Amino acid sequence: MPLRGSCAAACLLLLAAPGFAGVTITSPSVANPGSPVHFVASGASSCAKGIAAMGIYTAPSVLAYKISGSKIDTLVPMNPGSYDVVVQQWDHCGASASAHMILDVGAPVGKQTFADLQSQSGWSGFALLPPAFGICTTCKSSGPELNWSWIPNVSSPSMSGKSTKSVYGGGTVQWGDVLWNNHLIGSSSSQGLYDWSRTLVQQYTDFTYDVYFWIKDASVSQAVEFDINQFFGGKSFIWGHECRIAGGHQWDTWNNQTKHWVPSGIPCNPLSGAWNHLIIHVQRTPNNQLLFNTITLNGKTATLNRYDTPTATSWHGITINYQIDGNINGTPYNVFVDKLNFTIQ
Repeated sequence: MPLRGSCAAACLLLLAAPGFAGVTITSPSVANPGSPVHFVASGASSCAKGIAAMGIYTAPSVLAYKISGSKIDTLVPMNPGSYDVVVQQWDHCGASASAHMILDVGAPVGKQTFADLQSQSGWSGFALLPPAFGICTTCKSSGPELNWSWIPNVSSPSMSGKSTKSVYGGGTVQWGDVLWNNHLIGSSSSQGLYDWSRTLVQQYTDFTYDVYFWIKDASVSQAVEFDINQFFGGKSFIWGHECRIAGGHQWDTWNNQTKHWVPSGIPCNPLSGAWNHLIIHVQRTPNNQLLFNTITLNGKTATLNRYDTPTATSWHGITINYQIDGNINGTPYNVFVDKLNFTIQ
């Protein structure tokens, strides 16, 4: 599922309180500073006794710094993430004023890994029904069209002690699919990386989806799917990968332009009743093409080396998908997911 953006065009938003009093922030002057963040600000008031103190709130009711007087010049350590920072002043007459700014702190340049995502919050599940296989907006996880569930922190079977059980429960439709999506960077980020300034997402060009999955009887699964999605600058990049099991024991990749699956000729034969280790590596090229690079399943690496062209979108962010597909009989089955790591650089 793509991620919708929700930031105005301005990279930095400064709102000073109206009237006779005000706070002026002169640093940071960019929307994505590194940590510690250098804050420089000053206050003004019509109070004859002047400014009593100034402070920096990094979140509601979180006063990270306070100093007596009308000036701030300090370094504040801040974890990577998006913040609506408020700089506030209090004068000796009992009045106060403030200004706020939106920051994406520590916008990483280089490798970053989101580890053990299967055990974290942020996953949303959806039913995809034939014939169009679009998201069913009226479907509920309890059916009747299709039943599904996402059960985290399962101890067995598990490699880490916190696997997640994804359940395809069947229903009244044939060939139904269940999609789970996690928004990692963007306005709905599960990681606190909201990228309000829209400067972070496009920094990344190299993506690795590393996951273990376990199916008691793999033959009942029509397919399992693992997608990497990037959206910025009006372009949509979807690196979709589908392991067809009952559907033919072959890897397919997603054609962004024609919106259909392209057979790769690469076999996909996951083990039943055992852990399967999957590593998918993709890239975005300097001229903004999608490169489907390699697929490694249980230690065997196959090179795809397939290029594709992005499509148009208004969305902004980086997301990943995980999907399990039903067969012609809608046979219920479970897939356990563990050690899901997603690396970007």
